[in-house]
Amino acid sequence: MARLLLFGGKGGVGKTTTSTATAVGLADAGLKVLLVSSDPAHSTSDSLGVELSSKPTPVAGVDGLWGLELDPEARISDMIPKMSESIAPYIGGEDAELNASEMILPGLDEAMAFDELLKHLENPNWDVVVFDTAPTGHTLRFLALPEIIEKWSDKIIKMQRLTGGIRALMFGAKEGEKMKEELARFRRRVLHVRRILSNPEITSFTLVTIPEKMGVNETVRAHEALMEFELPVKGCVINRMTPDLDHEFIQRRKASESTNVDSLKNALPGLVYKEIELLDSDVYGLEALRKMFSSLHGNIELEEGLGPFDIGLGLSVNRGSWNEGDNVYLHLPGIDREDLSLRSESGIILVGINNREHAVDFPRAAKASDVDAKLENDVLRLKFPPE
Repeated sequence: MARLLLFGGKGGVGKTTTSTATAVGLADAGLKVLLVSSDPAHSTSDSLGVELSSKPTPVAGVDGLWGLELDPEARISDMIPKMSESIAPYIGGEDAELNASEMILPGLDEAMAFDELLKHLENPNWDVVVFDTAPTGHTLRFLALPEIIEKWSDKIIKMQRLTGGIRALMFGAKEGEKMKEELARFRRRVLHVRRILSNPEITSFTLVTIPEKMGVNETVRAHEALMEFELPVKGCVINRMTPDLDHEFIQRRKASESTNVDSLKNALPGLVYKEIELLDSDVYGLEALRKMFSSLHGNIELEEGLGPFDIGLGLSVNRGSWNEGDNVYLHLPGIDREDLSLRSESGIILVGINNREHAVDFPRAAKASDVDAKLENDVLRLKFPPE
């Protein structure tokens, strides 16, 4: 399972630049990195200078980096097919106490994004997934979704009682049960993603802000809200710090920023901070992103093996897999044995993780019955038969 690095904050503070630079630098260091964006403005494509789509796309000029831009709205009908339309016939007149607007799920588009993200996160062929999130409020809407779904389920039960035999006559007695079951399945998936996001062995969240009072206040509130869901917040990037120039206006602004930064660090003392100066041009294109990575993380060199490897900002990464002789090691933190399966097809070994199968990269064909599998300390070792 890949390490998940999330970068979040209010809009317009440099989340895309920070996350994209991190992804480029980690790929340059030799990792297989997937950069994911849920930004409908396509800022990630603009930052890289490439056109990304809803499928992993290799980034020209950076070996080991792929990018994709999620389109969660396109998946809503797949997850809960036309749920609002299905429920609408149940809603009566003024005495029904329910209306269609109450049945809209806030956070549903964010849920689609995180559910799609999980599919890539479980793929052991990725070492790191870097997620440029939407503004923090969207992430929090998703995290609160399981409780919202519970309220939805309660309303569906209430509608069944209100409509009773009329509903059964018009729409079929099983329709309400189908919707309840669909919601229950969806809620279980959302809870699973939330468990992944709160696992510090898998996920790290970095806040991105600017040295202005409103930005600082927003960051403190975001941190408090993320802590309610036990998300592992490791560091904070303070972007666009005014350079130290000999000018009265600049010095007054720097003094104001210093006060704001001190206030932030006093409010959130447990984070690793990195201050980035305001540049004289936009951070655009690979070379500018590489310079930004150096400012954020310094120069990193990765040793052999699965890791973990410290990369600065309180963050660490692992390789998703590592081949050594007849052995393949897969880093799978938080995985239970019952969530794993192993089979072969045409000599290719397929590892199933939570019912999603992934091909194991190994140079020789083998049968699953000949591969010795052992899960220990979050590492699945696959020992292939010798040549």
